[in-house]
Amino acid sequence: MRIDFGFKLTRLEVAVKRHQLETPVRTSFGVMTSRPAVFVRVTDQSGTQGYGEIWCNFPSCGAEHRAALFETEIAPRIRDLEFTSPQSALAHMEKSLRVLKLQTGEVGPICQAIAAADIAIWDMIARRAGKPLYQVLGGNSPKMQVYGSGINPEGVVHTVQRLQSEGYTKFKLKVGFSAERDTENVKYLVEQLRPQDEFMVDANQAWSLQLAREALTQIEEFSPKWVEEPLPADSPIESWLELKSRHNLKIAGGENYDTMEQYKTATEIGFLDFVQPDICKWGGMTGCLEVARHAANQGSTMCPHSLGAGIALAASAHLLAASNQPGILEVDGNPNPLREDIFPIRPQEGVITLTDQPGLGVDPDLMASFFD
Repeated sequence: MRIDFGFKLTRLEVAVKRHQLETPVRTSFGVMTSRPAVFVRVTDQSGTQGYGEIWCNFPSCGAEHRAALFETEIAPRIRDLEFTSPQSALAHMEKSLRVLKLQTGEVGPICQAIAAADIAIWDMIARRAGKPLYQVLGGNSPKMQVYGSGINPEGVVHTVQRLQSEGYTKFKLKVGFSAERDTENVKYLVEQLRPQDEFMVDANQAWSLQLAREALTQIEEFSPKWVEEPLPADSPIESWLELKSRHNLKIAGGENYDTMEQYKTATEIGFLDFVQPDICKWGGMTGCLEVARHAANQGSTMCPHSLGAGIALAASAHLLAASNQPGILEVDGNPNPLREDIFPIRPQEGVITLTDQPGLGVDPDLMASFFD
C-alpha cells in the first residue's frame, strides 16, 4: 500500500488540562504539585485528525502560555497550506519562526509548540493510512523494554516495590539532593532489586563538575546502568569528557538539547552513551527520529525521555519502535490519569507491545473529550 504523505490542514486546536497531585514530584530543580498537559489536534482536508502534545511539565504556569503560542503563532503558519510531507511542514515552521525565536528569546516554548504540531501531523498521516505510526516510519517490531522513572527521594522502597508489582524490571531514581541522601536512597533501591532488575539515577543537572565527581564516587560502587544529566546541559565538552574519564559509568542526557548539532556533538565526541531526546520538547517525530538514527551510527543508544501525559508517552513509544534500536522507554512511575487513561502501560516482565491501532493508537473519542 502506497502512503500519501501530502496534506493540507484545515483546522488546528489546543486544549490545556491539569491533574492535581496528591504526592508532589520532587526533582533537584523544583517540586511539581500538578501535572499539566497541553494537547493539540489537527484536521486535514479529508477530515482525518491527529494529536500532539506540547512539553509543559515545569513550571506548570507555562502551560497556558504554550497553548497561546500554538494558537497564535504556529497554527496560522501552517493552516490552509499544502505540504508534501510532515518533514516539509516542519522545515516551513522552523524557517518562518526563526526570527521570532531570536526576537522573543523563547526558543524552548516555540520549539515545544512546533514539536507538538509535527507529532500531530504524523499521527494524522498514519491514521489516514490505517497503520500504526511506527510501521509508517519503518519500524519492525511493536515490542520494547520500559523503565519506571520519577522515583522521589521519599518512599523509595515503597515505590520500587509497587513498580515491581506492576511488571517493571528497570527503575530510575532521582538524585541531586545531598550526597548522604542520594547514597542512602541508592542503597535502599539496590536492596530491593531482583536478579533480573536494573536501575539508573537522574541528577537533573544538579551538580557542578566537582560535585558530580564527589557524588559519582559514592554511587559508582552500586553499578547503575547509567547516570543521567550529572552536569548542566550547557557544560563545556571538557567537563563531560573529564567526568567520563574519571568514572566507569555510562552517561545519559539530551532531553534539554534544542538543536541537532548538540546531539551530533554529544554522540560524535562520545560523551553521551545514551541519548534522550524529548519528542514533545524539541524536534517532534521528525527531528527525534533523525537523532535516533544518527546516534545509532555513532554507537550510542536512543532512549526517549518522557515525563508528560499520554500523547507524549505514545509518541515516544512509536519513536523507539520506529528507530529499530534496543533502547528503553521511560514511563513516569507517578500516578497521572492524563497519561494512564490515554496510553495505559502494562509491562510483562519489563516489556510492552504496541497495538495495531492506527496512528499513535490512542482513542480518538477520549481525546475528543478534551477539546469539547
